[in-house]
Amino acid sequence: MTVPLTIETERLTLRQFAHDDWRAMHEHYSDVECTRFTFGRALTEGESWRAVASMLGHWQLRGYGPYALVENASAAVLGTAGLWYPYDWPEPEIKWALLRKAWGKGYAQEAARAVQGMAVRELGAPPISLIGVDNLASTKVALAVGAKLERQILFRGNPFSIYRHPDVRCGDV
Repeated sequence: MTVPLTIETERLTLRQFAHDDWRAMHEHYSDVECTRFTFGRALTEGESWRAVASMLGHWQLRGYGPYALVENASAAVLGTAGLWYPYDWPEPEIKWALLRKAWGKGYAQEAARAVQGMAVRELGAPPISLIGVDNLASTKVALAVGAKLERQILFRGNPFSIYRHPDVRCGDV
């Protein structure tokens, strides 16, 4: 695989996580509203560090993984987006998670679109996004970037929707 280590967009740089990025991500992971659909609770500093370490480790194990989202204007880490495929996932997905202060500004859509083309090229097929059925904000992002509801499944005992991203090689977005 030739997954780029960095992707540039108009407002963002998507890059691998660096050591101190966990501190910015702790703002996300310690906010119960941000983690309501993932962890279901706020994380401690140690748990936030391990969450970031797992995303960086994903790169080592799979050859790709989630990026840190860095705002070009301020150099601040705003969250994460990228490819994610833990061992128990149904298939590779595009994930995103933003600090609350970055919500509603189009950053998740911008990052997801940047990952879509690379994902299709590297994986050979459009990835999914696995979204809890009650997660309306992530559903809105998925639909905005052209993903289509494919099916609903029970995942870890909870209802989830699988949204299939478009094959951007074909100009479907």
